[in-house]
Amino acid sequence: QVQLVESGGGSVQPGGSLRLSCVASGYTFSGGWMGWFRQAPGKDRELLTSIARYGLATYADSVKGRFTISQDTSKNTLYLQMNNLRPEDTALYYCAADRRDRVAWLLQPEYWGQGTQVTVSS
Repeated sequence: QVQLVESGGGSVQPGGSLRLSCVASGYTFSGGWMGWFRQAPGKDRELLTSIARYGLATYADSVKGRFTISQDTSKNTLYLQMNNLRPEDTALYYCAADRRDRVAWLLQPEYWGQGTQVTVSS
């Protein structure tokens, strides 16, 4: 059974940084796609960044240059380093994973974490 557990959310002032972690159990990192989504109240879910089995990472324009995805396969952990945070980054952040192909990943990832709240305000 695949389980994804996020941590690291919290409240931060604009311009601050946070690092989110996602510990995966029952899932092989090298076997598919992993990434981070977020959803703010009243808004659609947004794919922020993906990393594929071959290691290539992609980013949404809204976070490019500020957020960085990385993984530590020895710890079965996915990270999201978030720098220069803005109030509009306030949302519930989710880790997701999928063992299938890119189309399936983009349509609806197989596995989701429970989410961790990030709040950016002064």
